[in-house]
Amino acid sequence: MIIFKSKKIREEESMSKSPFDESRKNHWRILGKTVVKNLASRGFEALYADTREEALEEVLKIIPEGASVGVPGSVTIREIGAMEALEERGCPVIHHWDPSLSPDERLQKLQDELLADYFLTSSNAVTQDGMLVNIDGNGNRVSGMAWGNNTLIFVVGMNKLTATIDEAISRTRNTATPPNALRLKLDTPCTKTGYCVDCSSPDRVCKALLILERATGGRKSHVILVGEDLGF
Repeated sequence: MIIFKSKKIREEESMSKSPFDESRKNHWRILGKTVVKNLASRGFEALYADTREEALEEVLKIIPEGASVGVPGSVTIREIGAMEALEERGCPVIHHWDPSLSPDERLQKLQDELLADYFLTSSNAVTQDGMLVNIDGNGNRVSGMAWGNNTLIFVVGMNKLTATIDEAISRTRNTATPPNALRLKLDTPCTKTGYCVDCSSPDRVCKALLILERATGGRKSHVILVGEDLGF
């Protein structure tokens, strides 16, 4: 079970943080705005938000009331409270994280996510020069990123920023995948070692690697960078 902290709890915790946190925040802000420019040069509609609350506001500006929204497996989207906020605005939110779903119902949800008006997700890694790198087990998430007759929205914490494409690929395997496998209670080597060993386990969740060097044609692709530690 994933427990998300309320805004009040996070504000109370922030009062006891290091006095040097503002310098760290300023660095992320400066770096984030640089990466936004690089993302824009690659065809993405990008912006920087200081907080998850600001990021959620930007998401709600993009998605109109009543529009359907597909949400694949994304901790970040759940951490910013997007699903609840969208449902309150009358947006049907389609996702497959309901444990009561039968296998056939879950498969239908996976397909319906891809056909929604908006595909709302995060990215496992973002390079400083503006490429998005993702790894997937089922392939549904990277499928929705690569193509769709809808609008694509990424919400990405600055903790996922890497200097190079090689570092980004390493991050998808060694930083994002092990905690995700733990969340899913899978019996993979990375749940025991804490890092990827390029296994052949049937439960392996890193089967498809996608590198978006540029926004794919035919639709709008938004990237919201957030000055917080979000997701895996």
